[in-house]
Amino acid sequence: MEIDPRRLRVLHAVAVRGGVMEGARLLHLTPSAVSQQIAQLERETGVKLLDRTHRRVELTAAGRLLAARAERIERELADARRELAALSGRAVGRVVVAAFPTAVRHLVVPAIGRLAVDHPDIELSVVDTEGQAALRELRTGAVDVVIAEQDAALASASASASAAAPAGTGDRERRTGIAVRTVLEDEYRIVVPPGWAARIRTVADLAAVPWIAAPPESACGQALARLAAEHALTPRRAHVCMEFPAVLALVEAGLGAAVVPLLALAGVPQGRVAAAALPGVGHRVVSVHHRAGAAGPEPVVAAVVGALVDAAAAAAGAGAGDAGG
Repeated sequence: MEIDPRRLRVLHAVAVRGGVMEGARLLHLTPSAVSQQIAQLERETGVKLLDRTHRRVELTAAGRLLAARAERIERELADARRELAALSGRAVGRVVVAAFPTAVRHLVVPAIGRLAVDHPDIELSVVDTEGQAALRELRTGAVDVVIAEQDAALASASASASAAAPAGTGDRERRTGIAVRTVLEDEYRIVVPPGWAARIRTVADLAAVPWIAAPPESACGQALARLAAEHALTPRRAHVCMEFPAVLALVEAGLGAAVVPLLALAGVPQGRVAAAALPGVGHRVVSVHHRAGAAGPEPVVAAVVGALVDAAAAAAGAGAGDAGG
């Protein structure tokens, strides 16, 4: 029985993505091509690998067995690439990074410049995807690195819950094969139209103003919800906006206040908006997520993560000026 390992990779993609269509997207193939590869693999093995009798295609017991073997083969190939890179001293390959816009601008773009000098054989591709969608793409192999954000208070609560979990369930990295590294703690500022600054002295002064709110799942959305709970406020979310340039434009137009991180204020002209001098607003945690086996990440991924860490350190060292003071 001859089994083509390239077809095993197709089967593995269908398994991890939960269907032919999603597996095809992961491999950048057409669903028809994936179906043809699976059919050929069934002829090679003489067993049925997909159950097509349901509305959703599912793997048979034989399909699950082969998909598990394919996963082991992928790990062996990753180890081989790691060992070859150690021998040659070169990191070669393509790495897909998913990130939110401010991370692309302030972390990924500088990292690309560093990689061009230190690792010219690495091809870095950027995808503007974030949140749970990006982490799902990481788990299923569509992206290699995810830059994520979270309100620090929530991150601390998650870490405490993980530390309190029963033995054998708390080590997320060992359980999932996903490594997480905090690279930046980015302080928040509450920004208001310049004409409002003189009358904003406490968070209570913001009780009646309209807000340009971020989506609830974003770090700034989480921060606004936390501040509302801490100060017994009910923010009037007059606008909901994700992109910081648009948020700042709305604030400048006098349409409301907003919570933004310092990184979003980098390069904003003085006086365009005013940063209210309020203590205790908090910060967001920016972290890098990537797959890692027992021996660590693949060399190309390790090089990209290192460049992102350096870019984050440079961004933190440079600081972001508070627009409006």
